[in-house]
Amino acid sequence: MFGYYFWLAIHGLKRNRIITTLMILAIGLGIGASMTMITVLHVMSGDPLPGRSQHLYVPVIDAKPAHENLPKRATPDDDLTWPDAMYLLHAARAERQAAMAAGPLPVHPENAAQHPFFERGHYVTADFFPMFDTPFLAGRGWTHDDDEAHARVVVLNATLSQKLFGSAPAIGRSVRLKNVDFRVIGVLDHWQPQPTFYASIDERSFGRTDQFFLPLQTAMELKFDVDGQLSCWSSGGDARSSDHCSWLQFWVQLSNPASVQTYRDFLADYWREQQAHGRFPRPVDPRLYALMDWLSYQHVIPDDLRLQLWLALGFLGVCTVNIVGLLLAKFLRRSGELSVRRALGARRRDLFLQLGVEAAVIGVAGGVLGVLLAELGLWSVRQRPDGYAQLAQMDPAMLAGTFALAVSSSVLAGLLPAWRACNITPALQLKTQ
Repeated sequence: MFGYYFWLAIHGLKRNRIITTLMILAIGLGIGASMTMITVLHVMSGDPLPGRSQHLYVPVIDAKPAHENLPKRATPDDDLTWPDAMYLLHAARAERQAAMAAGPLPVHPENAAQHPFFERGHYVTADFFPMFDTPFLAGRGWTHDDDEAHARVVVLNATLSQKLFGSAPAIGRSVRLKNVDFRVIGVLDHWQPQPTFYASIDERSFGRTDQFFLPLQTAMELKFDVDGQLSCWSSGGDARSSDHCSWLQFWVQLSNPASVQTYRDFLADYWREQQAHGRFPRPVDPRLYALMDWLSYQHVIPDDLRLQLWLALGFLGVCTVNIVGLLLAKFLRRSGELSVRRALGARRRDLFLQLGVEAAVIGVAGGVLGVLLAELGLWSVRQRPDGYAQLAQMDPAMLAGTFALAVSSSVLAGLLPAWRACNITPALQLKTQ
């Protein structure tokens, strides 16, 4: 039956090629614009660590004073001070915990003919690698004892290892970072989660890949540069080691709701303890954000992209309304044909199904055009300088979604015209034949 309706649909579409072309063009333009933005948001809102994200949390405690004359920040309360981070780290109340900060450093190749160059990296503590399940191509991460000993060790990402040593093994080799030699103990297998969720969220969170990882305490001892600004609410002393400047990110691993609640209670107790020592004057309100909730809280998807999505969907709506008018004109012009079929015994639902198949065929054709236009739109996105631009690729799920959206839009647009055409009184049409 569907094969017969498909044949009728193709025959009907060929009879008025201009209207058919206009409908396919309308649905293709609407689908192309919508799927371009849907694909961009899809790749930006994906889980950077599938299977582990539900066990990773960011603890938030607010050490700032209660008065309002504080430097304004885009995302308040997202960092910890050095004393607070070290306390949470050494208290070890979670299954794993890690403190970290980003920093660019000059890299000096072994080959004197090569010029030094800057690379972005991270200063982290030992649990960083097992907590985030970083894939090692060779070697391993360092230990807690290495942290405490301020060891001069480094883990490289595969790209930097290839750049420095080519295809030769990197383990045991020496890398000079800012005039300090570090021994390579591990090489990651092109690890580049998108977005870089463990760093401060900003416009560079997408597309950014850390090329080296150093022990945090070692970087502090060597006074290596930190990427970004410290948020301080008073002056005096060494800002990075003080209790009045926040700059460290902190993550914990908690495997079940009971451990999450226990850790939240631990944070509340620490808050009250600090209040007894004259710190943390704000009301006790510790928070734990799961990874995906953290990305949402940090607005990892820019608001202008969401606006562009709504505009694209609005354009698709306008195209769908136009298709309703075109289908209505097309179906009503065939009222004589449909009345003859009714007189020969066809039921309303048979005619309705026939016209629905015709609308679906238009949707499939519009989907093909929409895919081509979406690919063109994604290509234009990849020409932008934004970090997320290179991620704008259509995967199989988005490809299937394109055709699903095209067919559903065209079928939805065909409901009213098909209903009107099926409810015309056959006798009135047969008299005019």
